[in-house]
Amino acid sequence: MIHYEVKLKSPQAHLFQVVLDVPDPDPAGQLVSLPAWIPGSYMIRDFARNIVTLSALTGLQQLHVDKIDKQTWRVDPCGGALQIVYDVYAWDLSVRGAYLDLSRGFITGTSLFLRVHGQDSNPCTVTFGRPTGDAFQDWRLATTLTTAGATFLDFGRYRAESYDELIDHPVEIGRFSHAQFNAAGVRHDIVISGRHNADLVRICVDLKEICEHHVSFYGELPKMERYLFQVAAVGEGYGGLEHRSSTSLICKRSDLPQVTENTVSDGYRQFLGLCSHEYFHLWNVKRIRPKVLQYPDLSKEVHTTLLWAFEGITSYYDDLALVRSGRITQQSYLELLAKQITRLQRCSGRFKQTLAESSFDAWTKFYKQDENAINSIVSYYNKGALFSLCLDLLIRQKSGGKFSLDNVMRELWIKYGKTDIGLEEGEIERIAGELSGFDLSDFFSCYLHQTEELPVKDLLEGVGIGLRYFPATDKTDTGGLLKEQTENQKVVLVLGVQFVAENRDIRITTVYDNGAAQKAGLSAGDIIVAVDGVRIGADQLEQSIAAAVPDNIIKIHAFRRDELMVFDVKPEAAPNDTCRLWLMSEASEDQVNNRKEWLMVNC
Repeated sequence: MIHYEVKLKSPQAHLFQVVLDVPDPDPAGQLVSLPAWIPGSYMIRDFARNIVTLSALTGLQQLHVDKIDKQTWRVDPCGGALQIVYDVYAWDLSVRGAYLDLSRGFITGTSLFLRVHGQDSNPCTVTFGRPTGDAFQDWRLATTLTTAGATFLDFGRYRAESYDELIDHPVEIGRFSHAQFNAAGVRHDIVISGRHNADLVRICVDLKEICEHHVSFYGELPKMERYLFQVAAVGEGYGGLEHRSSTSLICKRSDLPQVTENTVSDGYRQFLGLCSHEYFHLWNVKRIRPKVLQYPDLSKEVHTTLLWAFEGITSYYDDLALVRSGRITQQSYLELLAKQITRLQRCSGRFKQTLAESSFDAWTKFYKQDENAINSIVSYYNKGALFSLCLDLLIRQKSGGKFSLDNVMRELWIKYGKTDIGLEEGEIERIAGELSGFDLSDFFSCYLHQTEELPVKDLLEGVGIGLRYFPATDKTDTGGLLKEQTENQKVVLVLGVQFVAENRDIRITTVYDNGAAQKAGLSAGDIIVAVDGVRIGADQLEQSIAAAVPDNIIKIHAFRRDELMVFDVKPEAAPNDTCRLWLMSEASEDQVNNRKEWLMVNC
């Protein structure tokens, strides 16, 4: 049995040390490597670059090690057991890598555990050593690795049946809050690291309802001893990554509810949506998965056009589950949906990249976005969620409410998730057509493989929801519910840029296609310092442009690199790209009933 010992060698220097024991190494010389990417996050991250030192020995004899590529080492043949000792630098405060300091440790298996080539299917054990010193006496450890003697939430020995299983159970180490609840007869734990004053009782109540909704949706929970939410509460941050019986999350501490709060704040709603998203992945991604991602080669990119389904469908159901489980109102859900639609409308890349292409190019485009991304690509999360909404409402409409995307997902679970059969390209389209009894080929062709505008407006009207687009009222307007004052809002002039404040300067981060700034020659990275000869700050720019005389040219002084340049800009009316939704008062009884069945609410 392969064994790893993990030591917190130097939290001050952010160093883990791993001792890897291989009882039966390859007699021709053992190959070991570290993955280049982590499942669920489709970008080459080259985790091996964080290995600081690596040595090998058998007994007391030092062995020669050759590095044969960026992530692989070959150890000379030896006559007995092999031991490899290596240090890993851990300073990645995300859900994808490893982190260690005097306050916290975090491990993803792909960032720490060397793969022993030829022995991937061998069982292995891991011992996590408790750090020494008074400062670490109250540290605990949370993981869903199977215990091999250790007590849950404590250091000690754990077990995995294969390398694939070993790297799919992240580990949280340090001081953290802990709470638990039962859902579908299975224990669910939540640990929160970082300073916070969250109402853990309320979080558990809400998560229990969301989890049980998802279990009810699929009909069963995948087999597991427990499920673990690992949360890092920080000042600024957001993200999550799914695993086979846990999820790693990062959120703003201000997003977590306080004991004195009774309402669902925007931040808490976002946190619950994140938890819902990662929990839905228990089925959709971790069990229902593309064939090419069943047992992927973690040394290089693995392309698929199906990420729209695995992330887009999940992004559709994450917020939908909040209203279906009674965590938010239907008005609150419509607000979230309007923001989702607005994000897509503001992305001209939707006319240049199809949803299938977005999935395939995730490695080089979506995960490596630059200043022109909004003009050149489309998000398979964002458009994928709205594509799924349209597909769901279309199937409901065509079948008279007898079938929906819910049925498609349950069929995928039965045929592919429970059987561990990999999903081939085109299978979702086929199953959706068979279950609904309708030819959906044109729908998939237009909206998945071409860049046609999604029929969101017409399909939402079928469930009694109105949709209109308006100009944004200001930089913070990201869409929402229709309000009376929206109808009569005045025309606002804009530059057509996104920007951030840097001290008194204004740095352009994005220039929108065919906007006033692009037409005038302004570019991302330019530093705006004056408008019409007057020094201006970031808090004044929008108001200054909005106050310009329509059709008149203004002069903008900006630095490009170290050169001061002058641009003649004619501000333009803000585009109608901001979505407003409302419940139609004139909706028919059928439309209202359709909405009830879709949202599972009494409205």
